[in-house]
Amino acid sequence: MNFKNTYVSLISVICILTGCIASSHMIVSTNNFDFQAHRGGRGLMPENTIPAMLAAMDNEKVITLEMDLAITKDKQVVVSHDPTLNPIITTKADGTYIKANEFTIYQMDYDQLQKFDVGLKLHPGFTQQKKLAVNIPTLNDLVDSVESKSSMIGRKMMYNIEIKSVEGKDIIEHPAPDEFVDLVVNIIKQKNILTRTTIQSFDIRPLQVLHKKYPSIQTAYLVFGKDCGDAQKQILLLGFTPLIYSPEYKYVTKETVDYCHANNMKIIPWTVNTKTEMDALIALGVDGLITDYPNLF
Repeated sequence: MNFKNTYVSLISVICILTGCIASSHMIVSTNNFDFQAHRGGRGLMPENTIPAMLAAMDNEKVITLEMDLAITKDKQVVVSHDPTLNPIITTKADGTYIKANEFTIYQMDYDQLQKFDVGLKLHPGFTQQKKLAVNIPTLNDLVDSVESKSSMIGRKMMYNIEIKSVEGKDIIEHPAPDEFVDLVVNIIKQKNILTRTTIQSFDIRPLQVLHKKYPSIQTAYLVFGKDCGDAQKQILLLGFTPLIYSPEYKYVTKETVDYCHANNMKIIPWTVNTKTEMDALIALGVDGLITDYPNLF
């Protein structure tokens, strides 16, 4: 199922409905606080899809579109959180469901991947999510769609893209870190979004490759669990100071925030899904928030 033409039409429809005006003057937000739509705002739209990213752009408070990357067998960079198709959100072309770990993206060509839908099945954890027929996009097509809408509304978006890799899964679920990084960097260079893109990962290996091979690219270190409150320990493990320290929100303390700022790092916690939690973190002095519900901003 190929939705590429549908996406192009969708951009036009959205812009007509929202009164978008084409403009040659592009504006990058000067707002210092970075509100990020996690997976495009999966609480409201099917995650990591082009319609999700376009919908998030309608919220002027959203500065950054956050997304995850995987690689297909034919070396296409695609936008997916999971290296294997997720049975919670995936439907076969015939309308039937898949089993866990039944299909690994790195073992499939993109033409095969397009036959699966990831927007029609009701996600039990996100009941507000709008349902629509949509497939896993390439990063190339997603950026084209976002940049096209940006030119219509006169507002450029920032990108926060995660390299989804795990040590021990190289060549099974994804390429080795060097190849993964090169594939991603080639696209963001081709699309001329290098200065508006941060590359993040829980895996320190691609971040270290980026630091060594592409030092000008902005990096964010994702961390989880109670130890992520100790930013100093985590940065020592990483081996260099990234632009952004991005911990699991529930472990952020004032000491964590102060350490990051003292060491010239921004701190942007994930994934913050209530207004109360957002307000508490803002009071601590964080530099941004990643949420499934950008409507709470």
